Amino acid sequence: MTVRRFQVEGIVQGVGFRPFVYRTASALGLAGWVANVNGHVEGEVAGPSRTIDEFAVRLRTDAPALARVRHVRLTAGPPRPAYGAGFRVRHSVPTAPAATSREIPPDAAICDACLAELHDPGDRRHRYPFINCTDCGPRATIIEDLPYDRVRTTMRGFPLCPQCAAEYADPADRRFHAEPVACPRCGPRLAWEELRGEEALRAAVKAVEGGGIVALKGIGGFQLVCDAGDPAAVAELRRRKNRPTKPFAVMVRDLDTAARLARIGAAEERALTSPERPVVLLGRPRRHGADPLAPEVHPGLTRVGLFLPTTGLHHLLLDELARPLVVTSGNRADEPIAVDDAEARRSLAGVADGFLTHDRPIRSRYDDSVVQFAGRTRITVRRARGLAPAPLPLAADEPVAGAGAQLKHTFTLAADGRAHLGPHTGDLADLTTHEAFLGSYEHLKHLTGIEPTVLAHDLHPGYLSTQWAQEQPLRRIPVQHHHAHVAACAAEHGVQGPFLGVAYDGLGLGDDGTLWGGEILVADLRGYRRVGRFATAPLPGGDAAVRRPYRTALGQLFGGETLGSPHPYAWLTRPFTDRLDPAEVATVRAMVARGVNCPRASSAGRLFDTVAALLGLCDRAGYEGEAAVLLEAAAGDEHAAALAHRVVRAQGLWVYDSAPTLADLLTRRLDGEPVERLAAAFHLTLGIVTAELVTRAVAEGAPHTVCLGGGCFVNRRLLTEVKRRLHAQGLRVLVGGEVPVGDGGISYGQAAVAAARLAGEE
Repeated sequence: MTVRRFQVEGIVQGVGFRPFVYRTASALGLAGWVANVNGHVEGEVAGPSRTIDEFAVRLRTDAPALARVRHVRLTAGPPRPAYGAGFRVRHSVPTAPAATSREIPPDAAICDACLAELHDPGDRRHRYPFINCTDCGPRATIIEDLPYDRVRTTMRGFPLCPQCAAEYADPADRRFHAEPVACPRCGPRLAWEELRGEEALRAAVKAVEGGGIVALKGIGGFQLVCDAGDPAAVAELRRRKNRPTKPFAVMVRDLDTAARLARIGAAEERALTSPERPVVLLGRPRRHGADPLAPEVHPGLTRVGLFLPTTGLHHLLLDELARPLVVTSGNRADEPIAVDDAEARRSLAGVADGFLTHDRPIRSRYDDSVVQFAGRTRITVRRARGLAPAPLPLAADEPVAGAGAQLKHTFTLAADGRAHLGPHTGDLADLTTHEAFLGSYEHLKHLTGIEPTVLAHDLHPGYLSTQWAQEQPLRRIPVQHHHAHVAACAAEHGVQGPFLGVAYDGLGLGDDGTLWGGEILVADLRGYRRVGRFATAPLPGGDAAVRRPYRTALGQLFGGETLGSPHPYAWLTRPFTDRLDPAEVATVRAMVARGVNCPRASSAGRLFDTVAALLGLCDRAGYEGEAAVLLEAAAGDEHAAALAHRVVRAQGLWVYDSAPTLADLLTRRLDGEPVERLAAAFHLTLGIVTAELVTRAVAEGAPHTVCLGGGCFVNRRLLTEVKRRLHAQGLRVLVGGEVPVGDGGISYGQAAVAAARLAGEE
């Protein structure tokens, strides 16, 4: 008989791995035991050597669906094991801190087996909102400590009834050591004021049917729910939440319902039905007849964010209401989502007409994840529930952290060759959001066991994340914003050597102290040099120009960088300036002429804003990036001839001179060319310009691998155009898939740069 110790690392706690090991060992006739230890699984097996080898193979090949096995290690076991025949599951016992970082299972949507029980009148969990098993349910949002056992989750306050205890203790049951396991007798209960259970659910349903807004306590925080087909209800939600135009996500009952509302390809279907259940941004079909969704759901846009129910409670609501529901974050604008009942009643007072809550505490705040697809290319817009904090590859030996940026904030903790990208926090606009970030950061540090020795941060001194980083008693590594964008893409794809980075976004501080945003970089993970950029233009009023795209346009018209091409704007701009307040136009003209509060920026994002304003699509932005979103929506599937464009050499860089583009746009608009065709022409032009900038860099010796980064590449039309043209040149083109392409991926890029610089010092 051979005895072997085994250790399995990866996401192997909270995913049914121990019962799987028990069943596998028992089927092979092996004796031994298995237990959770810190963040991994370990145990012993005794039996024939060849059978143990087969056991080790099956640990990888047959693992549960939610498991992510990274390493299986076999070592010699004791000559005389202290157990008899058969295989056992031992209780987990906390031990000393782990030698390697620990991996946390994300939350998983309700599985088919639990869904069948939910709808089975003969099952004891019929219509129980909190139904779950080892294949589904809350994980990251309820974990307080590792190893992952019920006593170290927010379920510890719910003692198991005899039936649930029997399931929990039976290795042959799919609820064996399912830590959130519960039933109507012993688990959490719904509440609506003084009502409980089914009565509480019926009260919430009645409120939505009556056009009301319900605050629902979800897995990772409160959600605001209303009838997506009721224009008055959706408009009222916008008013109360102070969210005038930003689109809402819509939850639908099943895939058939989703297919009636949007065009769904194979990749989108897989994402919609995956255990992660993200919101998926989808194109709307041309409709003939009434639209089931109120126009206020996604005003002015041709795409909608849909997702399927993630919990039993969501399914019960949709079963009762039989209509699509707006389901959006339970917060006011710029605040973190509420997770505590008292906090929700305070922060959402005046927003919600009622609160459908329950008595299971939420330990960690997780908003909904958002993804979309450009062909087969997946773009992660927001990495949160279902995706975070599952580890991503990152070549980090020494523990490092990335503090993130200001908008769409995340943080990253990395060690032992992998990174844990924390959940989406939002915009670090005020104290409450900053405090939410700090709480999440400390908790994930505790769970993963990563205590960073180095902290990477943005160059911008005004970012709250930078200010916080500079207060920490750690070695600090500043990382330029756009280098972090393209480094995030390179690190995700395992690019080891130099690459060519294309970083298009709104604004980021450059190493020369000016604002960047349309950048071509020759880089590796340690450093970069700038080889190309967009022409600069002033931003009259600084941040005010970001919120008012017409100001960005005036800055371009009155003070765009002179690169040798004429700027024949005076006679072209009258239709634009005449519809604005003459006093405002005169003020901006004077500000630009005197250089008063007019920082210059080479920003691709601000050029999108300019074009959207010139075409009359967006003068004032209700949310960050709205002008660009409306411009992409206007372009639709239109075909158009490219606008005039020019790439010139200036100060040792290749520079896109946008003046001819804007002059041609204005001329063609005065000639009557439709807005939609001009929007399409602008996207095509940026694709051509990008290819030309990259071609010139490659001709001068730049690498043939191109990494795309920055929020502008959330734009599917731009991304597709750029990829197509660069592929035609024989270049390898990469874009982030699991890591958000926008500022949500900055922290991962910062950590990658810090890790590479540390490795270079050895």
